[in-house]
Amino acid sequence: MNLQEAVLDKLLNTAIWNGNTIGDVLTVQFLVSIFGNVAAAIFILVAGFFIGGWLRRRLVKLGQANPHLDITLFNFLGNITRYVVIGFASLFVLNTFGVQTTSFVAVIGAAGLAIGLALQGTLSNVAAGVMIVFFRPVKIGDFVEVSGQMGTVQNVTLNFIELASPENLQIIIPNAQVWGNTIVNYSIYETRRAEWVFGVGYGANLKAAEQVIRDTILADPRAKIDPEPFIQVNNLGDSSVDFLVRVWCDRGDLFQFQADMKRQVKEALDEAGIDIPFPTQTIVQANG
Repeated sequence: MNLQEAVLDKLLNTAIWNGNTIGDVLTVQFLVSIFGNVAAAIFILVAGFFIGGWLRRRLVKLGQANPHLDITLFNFLGNITRYVVIGFASLFVLNTFGVQTTSFVAVIGAAGLAIGLALQGTLSNVAAGVMIVFFRPVKIGDFVEVSGQMGTVQNVTLNFIELASPENLQIIIPNAQVWGNTIVNYSIYETRRAEWVFGVGYGANLKAAEQVIRDTILADPRAKIDPEPFIQVNNLGDSSVDFLVRVWCDRGDLFQFQADMKRQVKEALDEAGIDIPFPTQTIVQANG
């Protein structure tokens, strides 16, 4: 055996992967097995992505088909299901190539712990996002007030919620600030209580003034008679006797109903000859 043959023989007997030498790799049988494993891995990955996407779409459609169910929750569950299926498919692929997944999972766990310590703020938002999704204090379409911001919920993610303000501005609030703060949801209940304060002069007939206010407001079809409307004198001001008025209406009518009644009650009091006083000041000039 000459030098070239010796070098070639040594090269072919060099172990390169999983106890196999270069000579083993160059055999037809080994190459077929490798290509078979690659084909199986591709098939498993494609199947994992397909099955994960199909399950996600099914869960989302289930939420959309039932109006009483929260679509936000089903979007969240669909995404989680898709990632879990893809994760299991990836483990199967590693097993196909002989990788010990037990140690691999341990490495992932250790890496996850390190990443978690480095991203505590982000993970706190994710944890709060999970609580928001499951307990649903806010849902898409709700009009809410959170962390001093008011608007309609446009999106709920694992990191933040997105609001559209009354001026149609985008407001992004991290979930940790949502879950850890007081949430005022104006969209939960079907009815709301409208409230006004109307002042009349001290010389006015209070019974007549009360009747005018009552007739004007209850004549509007948006006003509800159950619960019983509250119309009473509640304050004797510096220049007026004030009526506190509380009437229930549908949630969507509240703001316009309150605005309309301010004008209509004022016009009705004027027509009845009942004056609405306003503060006046008298300036006395001292003689110098």
